[in-house]
Amino acid sequence: MEGSVSGNVMTPYILTDVRKDMSILQNEIFGPVAVIVPVDGDEEAIEVANNTRYGLSSAVFTGNLERGIQVARRIQTGMVHVNDQPVADEPHVVFGGEKESGLGRINGRWALETYTTYKWVSVQVQTRPYPF
Repeated sequence: MEGSVSGNVMTPYILTDVRKDMSILQNEIFGPVAVIVPVDGDEEAIEVANNTRYGLSSAVFTGNLERGIQVARRIQTGMVHVNDQPVADEPHVVFGGEKESGLGRINGRWALETYTTYKWVSVQVQTRPYPF
């Protein structure tokens, strides 16, 4: 099946029968691709999720929110979304990845540190005596 592109929209793909050793699972895919990997339980799911040199964003879908939060805490990515899409960006929330994904954090107070240089500019409009 050949994909199509219409303007800024690309045909989404769901890839099944993916093995843990396949490159599609080892690389960051910036496109509408869902990779389905069957696992036997939370431990194997966490192992598969962490078995890559990248770690920008991830998602956990579950009917048990507490279990989803526990799994999310163990996934080595900069962002983990429980029962939500793995693409989210809000200006007041930190955005950035782990491992080889990205170069730090942006947004909120992290953006201030990243994009700001502190400088004091003093302007005196009248002559004043030096204190010494």
